[in-house]
Amino acid sequence: MAFRNYSRDNLTLPEKFFSISWPFIGLLVVVAGIGFISLYSAAGGKIETWAGAHAVRFAVGLCGLLVVALIDIRLWLRIAYVFYGLCLAMLVFVELKGHIGMGAQRWIDLGFMRLQPSEIVKVSVVLALARFFHGLTPDEIRNPLFLLPPLLIVLLPVGLVVIQPDLGTALMILMVAGAMFFIAGVSYWVFAAVLVGGIAVVPIAWNLLHDYQKKRVMTFLDPESDPLGAGYHIIQSKIALGSGGVSGKGFLQGTQSSLNFLPEKETDFIFTLFTEEWGLIGGLGLMGLFVAIIVYGYFIAFNCQNQFGRLLVTGIIINFSLYIFINIGMVMGLLPVVGVPLPMISHGGSSMLSVLFGFGLLMSAHVHRHVKVTRRGMDMV
Repeated sequence: MAFRNYSRDNLTLPEKFFSISWPFIGLLVVVAGIGFISLYSAAGGKIETWAGAHAVRFAVGLCGLLVVALIDIRLWLRIAYVFYGLCLAMLVFVELKGHIGMGAQRWIDLGFMRLQPSEIVKVSVVLALARFFHGLTPDEIRNPLFLLPPLLIVLLPVGLVVIQPDLGTALMILMVAGAMFFIAGVSYWVFAAVLVGGIAVVPIAWNLLHDYQKKRVMTFLDPESDPLGAGYHIIQSKIALGSGGVSGKGFLQGTQSSLNFLPEKETDFIFTLFTEEWGLIGGLGLMGLFVAIIVYGYFIAFNCQNQFGRLLVTGIIINFSLYIFINIGMVMGLLPVVGVPLPMISHGGSSMLSVLFGFGLLMSAHVHRHVKVTRRGMDMV
């Protein structure tokens, strides 16, 4: 896992290009390729249904990743709040004129695709928090008054996402933000106070949940209580996971998916489809690829010589990790069913572009890991 050592602040474009971590890019290509064959299988052996769109989106997203990676990390720092504000404006637009689908108002119809701003917001919150904490001294981070602006950065999009409603995405934003607060050095007592306050408001939050959200929680606790209704998804998912065995039934041979017993097989439950065909070995192999991406990402964070890059990369990797943890935990019945896709595997343009944009920022931090960034971040040295 070699890292090229360019020590100068102002790299030429060829130097930036060759300092991109191509093994990391290779891992992304392999995972996206698995997504392609899984979506090909989900459509019964047809490329044009989902797999073709997946390939095009990944190709576009990968080109975007490379462009983002070549942009100076200090420029991303300077426009962090502007980008966050634009994403917040898109969330407001969704509330006013967003496209409604599956009982929720979450999308902006662009004609050639439907954009889900809440996916992009996850990255914008990471970018904004990295910018804010980079500009603080350790003493300021421990001062409770300095935590009000980052709390506002987090709670504004969370509130707008909850209204859509999209509780899964809102919780992801909160968890990523909590992790970044911890990494930045916020005092432990703050987390203890938040935990106690969170427990205290659980009864109130329960009463504010929509009926279908309450039903998801109850179904998680007892799927057999409604096997043909709310519990159907998770029951069929467990059947498919178990029927795959150690080595799987073979490519295009999964009965749960081919006979349409498995719902949402191209999106939220695609990991189940994959493991039915490729078995425990295939499932562990895919998770191994995800772990490799995560570990490689942390190596990149550790090699960043500026605080902004470290915070940004760590936040991006935590966000990516939560996608995987929540999705796989959900289809295995370990977590309630929420609308969280499996990154670069599930069908969906917004999640694909959001994940690759995040990795573009990660790669920008890697390319410019030796660049000096001032505490306030306003000087292009």
